[in-house]
Amino acid sequence: MSSAVIQLLVLAGVAIFLILRLKNVLGTREGFEKPPVAAPGPSDARQNSRPEFEVIEGGPDHDIIDNVPADSPAATALAAMKKTDPDFSVTEFLQGARGAYEMILMAFKAGDLKEVEGFIAPEVLESFGVAIAERERQALSIDATFVGIREMKLHLVEYDTKTDEAELTVRYVAELTSVVRDAGGEVIEGSPNEIVRQRDTWTFARDMGAGDPNWLLVATGD
Repeated sequence: MSSAVIQLLVLAGVAIFLILRLKNVLGTREGFEKPPVAAPGPSDARQNSRPEFEVIEGGPDHDIIDNVPADSPAATALAAMKKTDPDFSVTEFLQGARGAYEMILMAFKAGDLKEVEGFIAPEVLESFGVAIAERERQALSIDATFVGIREMKLHLVEYDTKTDEAELTVRYVAELTSVVRDAGGEVIEGSPNEIVRQRDTWTFARDMGAGDPNWLLVATGD
């Protein structure tokens, strides 16, 4: 065998060796791989600079229609309230109404409204005080534990565009344990191990044109 042929065989072996090494290092394409991405042209650059979605001006306000039926009187009233106070949010109001319900209800059960009286209108505060005083007169006490709110719904919306007075009525279904004890500590109503449901309908009011964003509890019912 001539030296030229031997040299060609050696070079071929080296080439095969290098190809195998590269294959081990870089891997191979075996499907489900993204194709190479070409450099974007002018039209592609303009398309990529657009946002992923476009906001349609004047479209539906989901903060409203997620809480009341669209085209309902309640939706119209809420839209007018937002026009008067652009910072008003239905969702945020309901979050606040949830917390206010628990705080006020448990303060009433405990017979001490000092921490929540700033959230209650004078007429309602007076009626709560009368009920607490009657409980004390009978030497009764309530031990209650708030479990949570099972249901909560914005029930009624009223807005006077002339006075900017707004009233939002919320219906609650709460779960709690509640035990009434007499002066001697004996249980006369309820059970500490029984979770009961309590239904309430509360109305909150606020002047939408005022700088104060706080709502007051102005009415209660079942």
